[in-house]
Formats: sequence, structure tokens, C-alpha cells
Amino acid sequence: MWHALIAVPAPTEPYWLNLPYWLVGAILILALFGAFQVYYWVGRRLGERLYDSRVGVRFGRERIQKVERVVERWGALAVYGCFWVPMLRHTLPWVAGALRVSYPWYVVASALGCLTWAPLWWFGGTAAVFGWLELARRSPATAAVVAVAVVALVAWLVIRRRRKRRRAAAASEDEALAS
Repeated sequence: MWHALIAVPAPTEPYWLNLPYWLVGAILILALFGAFQVYYWVGRRLGERLYDSRVGVRFGRERIQKVERVVERWGALAVYGCFWVPMLRHTLPWVAGALRVSYPWYVVASALGCLTWAPLWWFGGTAAVFGWLELARRSPATAAVVAVAVVALVAWLVIRRRRKRRRAAAASEDEALAS
């Protein structure tokens, strides 16, 4: 008979630094919330200088302007939504600060984002790691195949995304030359 294994550590057992699993998760949620507050205030302090900062140069003016349009349209709701969109999660809080989004609403939205997004990653990520370790214990060959498949999938997605960007850049360049 097949039994499903729980791939997450027991909540009250020592997990990391002798802290229980639930407490480590809570600390990580609070750390994420704190980081989002720092991002907001750094963005607020930088204001227009955000474009010329190291972060602004790295992300690019066009990307930041896209994020600004999202924030201007959706306000604090965009802060909550940014948790679910890779890369936006790292740029939107700075821009929200630079655009001076209402801080009380920002706090509410970032708290809700931390409370909904972080536990999914915390429990899901831990379940995936512990599940893979259990698979490796039972069948190292299958675990190796799964690891290679995951790496191949990630590589394929990255290559596909880069090609799509190159095609878009070439198309816009062709449009510019045609005009």
C-alpha cells in the first residue's frame, strides 16, 4: 500500500539554529516585511535620483517607467500584486517609495503580501527540497533524473526568454529604421 510522506519538518521540532520550523518561517516573513519597508524608504529618499542609482541603472530607465505606470494605475494594490510577479517584486517597492505611494496603504499591502506569498514559498519550497531528499534516499538515480530535468527546464525557459527579448529588440530596431 502506498503512503504519502509529509515532506515538511514537524512544526515544533528543532529545525534551523534549534528554532522550531514555524518560528523560522515567522522570522523570515518578518524579515521580508522589514526589507520591503527599507526598499520603500530608500526609494522615497532617492526620488528622481532612483534612475541614476546603481539599482536604477541596472534595471534600466524603461523598466522603471513601466513599473511607475503600474504603480500609478493600481497604487497600493500593485504592492500586493508585486509579490506574485518575479522581478517586479524587486523593483516596485523602490518605485512606490519614489512615487510617494500612501505609506499606510503600502504597509497594509506589503503586510498582506508577506503573509500570503512567503508561507507558500516557505512551505512549498521546504516540501520540494525535503521531497527531493526523500526521493534521493529511496532512488538516487530517479532523483538525479529529476534534478537534470528541472535544470533543463529552467535553462530552456531562460533561453526562450532571452530569444524573445532579442526578437522584440530587433523588431523595435527595424521599426525605428523604417520610420
